Amino acid sequence: MEKCLAIVAADKEVLSPASRMPYYPLAVRSGHGSTVVDADGNEYLDFLASAAALNTGHAHPKVVKAVQEQAARFIHYTPAYMYHEPLVHLAQALVRITPGDFPKQVAFGLSGSDANDGAIKLARAYTGRPKIISFIRSYHGSTYGSITLSAVSLNMRRKIGPLLPEVEHIPYPDCYRCPFGQQHGSCSLECLEYVRFAFANYIPPDEVAAVIMEPIQGDAGIVVPPVEYVKGLVKLCREHGILFVSEEVQQGFGRTGRWFGIEHFDVEPDILILGKAIASGMPLSALVARKEIMQAWEAPAHLFTMGGNPVSCAAALATIEVIEEENLVERSRTLGEQAMARFRELAGRYELIGDVRGRGLSIGVDLVTSRATRERAYKEAAKVCYRAWEKGLLLSFFSNSVLRIQPPLVITDAELERGLNIIEEALADVTAGRVPDEVLETVKGW
Repeated sequence: MEKCLAIVAADKEVLSPASRMPYYPLAVRSGHGSTVVDADGNEYLDFLASAAALNTGHAHPKVVKAVQEQAARFIHYTPAYMYHEPLVHLAQALVRITPGDFPKQVAFGLSGSDANDGAIKLARAYTGRPKIISFIRSYHGSTYGSITLSAVSLNMRRKIGPLLPEVEHIPYPDCYRCPFGQQHGSCSLECLEYVRFAFANYIPPDEVAAVIMEPIQGDAGIVVPPVEYVKGLVKLCREHGILFVSEEVQQGFGRTGRWFGIEHFDVEPDILILGKAIASGMPLSALVARKEIMQAWEAPAHLFTMGGNPVSCAAALATIEVIEEENLVERSRTLGEQAMARFRELAGRYELIGDVRGRGLSIGVDLVTSRATRERAYKEAAKVCYRAWEKGLLLSFFSNSVLRIQPPLVITDAELERGLNIIEEALADVTAGRVPDEVLETVKGW
């Protein structure tokens, strides 16, 4: 670990602590497929996929070739003033694969954060209304607009206000930790009734431009809402002239066993927010919206000197081709079902596992100190991740207690099985008290 530790020590001297939530002292040297090699030559299986940004895996040959060939032609010329073919071809591809059988247009940026900002601007421009509704425990990014939409961490908001005005937050339909104390299947969708309550009491619906929703709430711990909630919410939006925006930054591009997470709910969003896996690790984001909505704003409302970079666009086009040619959407669904079954089997043997949930290869394993109280097991989650790393698996947790299972979609059956075996071994070690508290000085997570 000598080289890794030296890099970590140097990093602490020159990098702001605001830009990292550490898990273990890993310095990446290279990666291929579902494997990462650190600076000391140690090899790890990757169950994080760079925060779900590498759905096609590390250094997929087709993506690498597309990047190299485009970089050799020209690296960039700003689309704010000029045109280039990769930008057009990618926009055409996004229009084709996104849900909604209607004319669409695309706007490009650099990250999921700026795409969330763009959705706020676009919705206000189209509707002429000021208010935006987001969800408690949502995470949307680190720009001012995306931080304002987010409501999952106090540290995101401390000392940097005031944030954007006219953004309201409502409870997300979390069936495991229901904010209304109900049980799914026997409830009356109090979460949806609360939206009606809000419209009647403190959020005038005729002033709301958009509802921005993660179809599966990611950093809150892979929270999957009931289908009837999402359909009911979209119906309410339609009744009041409110745009419905699906925030697909984490759940898009095959991650959930569908091209986009919202497709699990049989509704058509007015706007989609895309990022992370769109370009297999290259910086890129996109908004895809109904054409008439996109016509509502004017330049330079959402343009960036580096937005729609042709190298990133080439990587994104190759990414889409890889997902289609290798049937990664279906593979995500199939492998996800296998992994969920294994975790549910483990839940039968480990009281530490309170809940297993997700879609495709976007799975949350919620660790609890007590199944009765569902109290989050932060220390245990941190220890499981650290022990998994010691055994050769890159694993993280979020929401203080939820193991994040989001490997590259190209992971092999054997690799998936090996990773699941390591997690079982780590659970056994933590349950037996074989992982010391000292590791908590290194693992912070969130």
